[in-house]
Amino acid sequence: MLPWSDALPFGRYLFIDFPMIQWITLPALPIILIQRGIPFGGLILFFILFLSVVRNSRVPYFLRFNTLQAILIDIAIILINYGFQIILEPFAGSLIISTLSSTILISVLAIVIFVTIKCLQGQEGELPGISEAVKIQLQ
Repeated sequence: MLPWSDALPFGRYLFIDFPMIQWITLPALPIILIQRGIPFGGLILFFILFLSVVRNSRVPYFLRFNTLQAILIDIAIILINYGFQIILEPFAGSLIISTLSSTILISVLAIVIFVTIKCLQGQEGELPGISEAVKIQLQ
């Protein structure tokens, strides 16, 4: 849910056009409350996950793999968000921005659903580029 919580701001245009789909934000509420309710909550959550799960060899590989993959996806989403704020700010509210934002939200939703289904099947969710980076880090 970490990447999903940071992808939700991209859905503001989609949530305005289709208010009934706002229920998909509910699973991310606990993480959003931690990130916004505690000073530096996002950074603290990152360090807790990274140090207590990813770098802990006593935690099963499957859990470490999925946690690190979620962290890397989250970092990519944060960088995309900064790109939107810096580069695309003059175009705020335009059709291009609303389309790109909605596409990012739907893409992250698809990734979260895919990885969740693979986890429930007991398999690693193979995402091009990200999964290879995770495997290299965990070796």
